[in-house]
Formats: sequence, structure tokens, C-alpha cells
Amino acid sequence: MKFSVFQVSRKGGRQKNEDRMGYCYTRESGLLVLADGMGGHPEGEVAAQLALQTIAALYQKEARPVIKDTTEFLSTAVMAAHHQIIRYASGKGMLDTPRTTVVAAILQGAGATWVHCGDSRLYVVRDGELLTRTRDHSYLEQQSTGVIKLDSINRNILFTCLGSPTKPIFDIAGPVVLQQGDKLLLCSDGLWGTLSDAEIVRHLASKSVSDAVPDLVESALRSAGEHSDNVTALAIEWETPDAFDSTLGVSTDSMMDGVFASTIQAGLLDTMVDDLDEATIEKSIAEINEAIRRTAARKA
Repeated sequence: MKFSVFQVSRKGGRQKNEDRMGYCYTRESGLLVLADGMGGHPEGEVAAQLALQTIAALYQKEARPVIKDTTEFLSTAVMAAHHQIIRYASGKGMLDTPRTTVVAAILQGAGATWVHCGDSRLYVVRDGELLTRTRDHSYLEQQSTGVIKLDSINRNILFTCLGSPTKPIFDIAGPVVLQQGDKLLLCSDGLWGTLSDAEIVRHLASKSVSDAVPDLVESALRSAGEHSDNVTALAIEWETPDAFDSTLGVSTDSMMDGVFASTIQAGLLDTMVDDLDEATIEKSIAEINEAIRRTAARKA
């Protein structure tokens, strides 16, 4: 594989940065992940970090050097991340669970397959135009596509995420066959919430990812002003062998099969992805829900 990659995250006007991002790769496969810890719930940054580390740990385990079934892997990885957040909340006796959105993509062969839950987005830009992007799991986005018709609800609210006591809803798309110069952008709502799709595409189309990503983030921060959300973006430009510039991009051709590279912080227990007991998970969720109901009853 040959690609150029760039990532940046800024705190904006928030007290802390609850966004997390990173990428991993082997000789024949790559993983991009971005998570946005949700405000209004405790320890969003922990939920986002757990999501990244869980998905990366599974990827390191399964990419030997390729993922056999990318769709199955992404589905399993998202649920594993959700379970780890629930476990964390249960272990600490939390009445409210940490929560996060997530978007992740597998690059393998000449194709890209991705999953998302919530409103962190993935954009694919080709020949200066938007080829496709993810659709947020918000009432506003789903209503605009005709999936949901509701008038009496805050339509910006997400109806799913990782870490909620209810089972997450997620969408998987691809594989999309990549061409020379295709650009994939993963970003949090701090970016797309203040910049239009047209602005995002224009930046990506006219510049290298190493120039476009920081410019996009700075533009979003300026547009949002002092109350800006966290703004995070991770992008790659796909390159074919005949057009590859070794001074600007990453080539995995010289990597050995067993080598694994990652920008995602390690440190989770080695057994974390091997010990996903469904009965324990369901018990934890039930305990959290019961604690929430008891608290609500006392307040009533």
C-alpha cells in the first residue's frame, strides 16, 4: 500500500479535548479510526480512547497481514468497543455511562470499507468532487433522507452511540475501489458542524492532505469562534505505485508480514478482546439501567 496521511486535533473552546484519532497498518492493510466523546455524559474522552484502543487491539490481532472479512471485522470491533465502555462504567459503579461516536475505515487491496456510529463522518473525494459520505445517526439527518419523519423532537440529537445502555446502531459501507488521488477524511462534528460539505471538498480537492487537514481545522475554529467544539480530522490520499512520491507518503512494501505500526496509544490489558462474555456484558447493562431507574424514581 502507498498513501499520504495527516491528522490533527484541537481543543477549541472546550475545557478538554474528548476527541481521539489514530491509524495502524501492516504490509497489506490499514486502519483509520476517529472517536468523539459525547458531552453531557461523564468521561467522554475515556469512551473515545477505549473505542480506539479496542478496535486497534482487535486489528493487531486479526491483520495477519490482512483482515479476512472486513465487514465482519468492523461489526465485531464496534461491538467490542461498546462492551468495553459498558464494562468500564460498571466496574466504576457509574450511574451514567461514558459515550462516544466512532468512525473507522479499513484500507485493503485497492478498496476501502468503513463503519460509523453517531455523527463522526467519513468523506470520500475523487477528482475534486464528493463521491460519498456517511449519514449521521441523528434525527435531522435521517429525516432529511426520508427514513424518519418527526416534528416534535430536537432533530440534532443522536439516537445511537457507543456506551449507551441500549445496543448501538451502526452502518457499514464498501468496499469502494480506490483510485489514484482519492482522499478519505474522517472528522468529528466540530469540523463539519461549521463547514459545509462544499467547503470540505474544496479544501481536500485543491491541496495535499498535509495542507488541507490543518487548513480545514483552522477554518472550523475560526468559524465557530470562542465557543468552538473540539475539532479533529484524519485524512489519507491514496496513491498508486506509478505515482507514488516516497518523500511525501507512506509505503508498506518493505514491511515484513509480522510488523504492525500504529499511532494509537497502547496499554489495554492483553486479554481485553479475548474475554467478551455476553452474559457479563448484559448483566452490566441491566445493572446500569436499574441504577438509572432508581435515580430517576428518587428525583420524581
